Amino acid sequence: MMTLVISAPSWLRRTGRAAAALAAAAALAGGGLIAGLPGASAGTRLAAVPSAPPARQPAGMEAACSSAPRGFAQCYTLWRPQAAVNRSIAAGVTGRAAKPQGWGARQLESAYKLPVSHKPHQTVAVTIAYNTPHLARYLAVYRKEYGLPACTGGCFRVVNQNGHASPLPSSGAGSGWDLEITLDVSMISAACPHCHILVVEANQPSLIDLGKAEDTAARLGAQVISNSYGTREDGYSYSLSHYYEHPGHTIVVSAGDLGYTAASWPANLGSVTAVGGTELHSAKNARGWSETTWNNGLGAGGSGCSAYAPKPAWQPATDCPMRTISDVSAAADNIPVYNQFYGGWVTVAGTSASAPLIAGIYGLAGNGATTTQKFLYAHPGSLFDITTGNNDWFANTGGAACGYDSLCVAGPGYDAPTGLGTPDGTGAF
Repeated sequence: MMTLVISAPSWLRRTGRAAAALAAAAALAGGGLIAGLPGASAGTRLAAVPSAPPARQPAGMEAACSSAPRGFAQCYTLWRPQAAVNRSIAAGVTGRAAKPQGWGARQLESAYKLPVSHKPHQTVAVTIAYNTPHLARYLAVYRKEYGLPACTGGCFRVVNQNGHASPLPSSGAGSGWDLEITLDVSMISAACPHCHILVVEANQPSLIDLGKAEDTAARLGAQVISNSYGTREDGYSYSLSHYYEHPGHTIVVSAGDLGYTAASWPANLGSVTAVGGTELHSAKNARGWSETTWNNGLGAGGSGCSAYAPKPAWQPATDCPMRTISDVSAAADNIPVYNQFYGGWVTVAGTSASAPLIAGIYGLAGNGATTTQKFLYAHPGSLFDITTGNNDWFANTGGAACGYDSLCVAGPGYDAPTGLGTPDGTGAF
């Protein structure tokens, strides 16, 4: 058998995700044997990887978290600084020049018709690795910028993976996980300003430690738990799936940012809601907005056919006989958040944005302890059906990687890149 040696192109190497990205691509059809790829074993097959970046590569954007070894998870945030905005703020300039660019809380509220004045008495938890110094202050800046109520008086709480206020894990400033959690709590706030937020910090991003944090979030009573990380599914990760099985709690997971490829764990589990990504645009229509599948030069919303998880009874039949991700989707591009360690205001992208946004919407609906994925699939009329775009990111062939099937091409009804669609209010949640 011919051996095909594939090196990551320079645009992919710059993201710090080359090994993980190429390894994930191995699930795609075609290609030859991998040589010289960390973690690759003899006989691993790899689909062709483009030697040049696809169109519309976001200028200066990079992965917040580096690729992770086996047994560890990677956060999915992509980011770039809003340098001009931060310079204006530092110089004391006011007005438009000092306003963060992108879809802020009020735009997201409008796009998804969210009744954000509702007070649902729900707690939305986030599991994350490491401690993020000054997280409460970063969140306060975001909420003040968009006119959201201050998160005080028990609204915001941080604990370690055992559920205690101290000792907290070592600082993750600059690791990328600190930017990830800043994004997570900001998106929850945008969707549900009156929800309480619980941050459970794992000692490190190992699958075991993150799993213990997940158990703690459920034990402390969070009705909704958001997770913006993952790893390619395999037998080891699947053996840890019990950490994400908590009846009476809604668990939301990012589907990943590598487009159509091997399914990401824990998004592949039937016990969670897997969230894909869209690109949101203002439009002159009745809604005032339009959306297409998120797919640009640096990433695309994840989808895949699980090799381990059986297809749940509530999921419609597709060409995948097993569990298919995603279930639902939301904006995953052009989102501003604030973290001073990264210069102040930054633009972020990825299903790391869409998952906590959906988690916040579950909180806003007030049904986190009682709703199920079956309910979500029974209410497609309360979602905006996304019918355009594809997440054929590696091959960059517009859908040929999956045979132009719903596994990687959006169309009417359910499709894997965007699931059932995006929120039209809270009726599906």
